[in-house]
Amino acid sequence: MAIPLELLQGLFDRALSEFFEREAEALVVGVNERNSCGRLAVYLDRKASDAGLAGYFADTEYNRKQGGQIKTILDGNMQVITINCDLILHSRGVNIAEDNLIAVEMKKANRPTREKDADRNRLRAMTKSSFDGIWENDGTTQPEHVCGYRLGAYIELHSSARVANLEYFMRGEQTGSETRQY
Repeated sequence: MAIPLELLQGLFDRALSEFFEREAEALVVGVNERNSCGRLAVYLDRKASDAGLAGYFADTEYNRKQGGQIKTILDGNMQVITINCDLILHSRGVNIAEDNLIAVEMKKANRPTREKDADRNRLRAMTKSSFDGIWENDGTTQPEHVCGYRLGAYIELHSSARVANLEYFMRGEQTGSETRQY
């Protein structure tokens, strides 16, 4: 049985709310993005467990796929690119039918536009269900390139304003956005 998208959205929302509540002061002083992603991973892992998702892990900077190979995606020009996503919720390749659940990219607002756009493009690629028919998420084989994440989230932190701009991605497209205070 497929994990309902509403369950994933709900657990991510709850994890993000707790992250903003408990980590606000660290965010305001501008701690490193890797630290913030590591802290969000703690809350995401806990909420996934609370939701009954046994065997799923919230990992930061996880760059391996089946057989220990480096994770890759295909960009808009169908070029192979190695990737490191800031934070993912996945089964580490164990549950082939639903391995990849949530992918998160986080940036501070003062980072260059090209870095922010690269994160958004990575989320578009990672949330696609296939790459032009090269691989389809059939639930029985692992893909050559990373894709099939059910939900992608881009988080842009504006420390001095205590605001985060959020963008959500599904099926290779941006599907929504919101702003949250912390």
